[in-house]
Amino acid sequence: MTLRARSNPRPIHSGRSTLTFLSPWLVSFGLFWLFPLAFSLVLSFMEFNPLRPDLARFVGLANFGAAVGDPLFWTSLRNTLVFVVGTVPVTTLIAFFLAVALNRKIPFRSFYRAGFFVPSIVSVVVISIVFKQLYSPAGLVNKVVELFGGDPRSWLGEPGTALLSIMAMDVWSSFGYYTILFLAGLQGIPPELYEAAVLDGSGFWGTLRFVTVPMLRPITLFVVVINTIRSFQIFIEIFVMTRGGPLNSTLTSVFYLYDRAFYRFEMGYASAVGYLLFAVIMAFSFLQMRYLRVGRGAAE
Repeated sequence: MTLRARSNPRPIHSGRSTLTFLSPWLVSFGLFWLFPLAFSLVLSFMEFNPLRPDLARFVGLANFGAAVGDPLFWTSLRNTLVFVVGTVPVTTLIAFFLAVALNRKIPFRSFYRAGFFVPSIVSVVVISIVFKQLYSPAGLVNKVVELFGGDPRSWLGEPGTALLSIMAMDVWSSFGYYTILFLAGLQGIPPELYEAAVLDGSGFWGTLRFVTVPMLRPITLFVVVINTIRSFQIFIEIFVMTRGGPLNSTLTSVFYLYDRAFYRFEMGYASAVGYLLFAVIMAFSFLQMRYLRVGRGAAE
């Protein structure tokens, strides 16, 4: 009995079918990302009020010059930098050490992992409203302060404590997400490395320094960079809790941009502020990637 050789089957996915399956994403990407990006770049060189589009005119770099010369822009940028510098290291360290603890064999480990992750999936608006009540003069925070003999205060109503209060809330609500990322990285480290460290007489801190930290450098870079970008774009918490007050002590760059765009309808000026913030974020990300470089550069 002879078997007839079958011809090679045609590939299921051709270039046309691949493009067809990708088209919904490509359309949404172009419509909601590429187009706004390009349009805002054009607007940054124009004086444009959406209520009077007939009065739009080209002004060159005037919007960028006006932003750099505006003290409120620098106030918002300073507050944003304080927020970034004050939250990113704290969040990263808490997430790292918590991940190391949850990676060990402890009772109810899965329950703790889920519990720490829950705040990161709750709506930021809901968290902000809850903490606004906690920080109120009659809120739980002041009740705890009174138990220890302190004086109650308006945590969001005083310039010295408003931004710090929001920073504390941000750390609480976000460290669980980064803990899960670190946990994923820890579970990818070969157990043989820890066994070799134990045989060499390395203790907990030695193993953490020479095995865990170097092996987690790629995930650490990822965590630091995305956390920095997210922190530079802090907006919802400010909008819900303080609206930039008191006395501009919580005025951040994105809220400043929002105020100029949607309250004063200065779309060109707001676009210029957005691109200035984009440049700052790019500079920070470049420095972080250079300092926490991975791969061949890290080995050298």
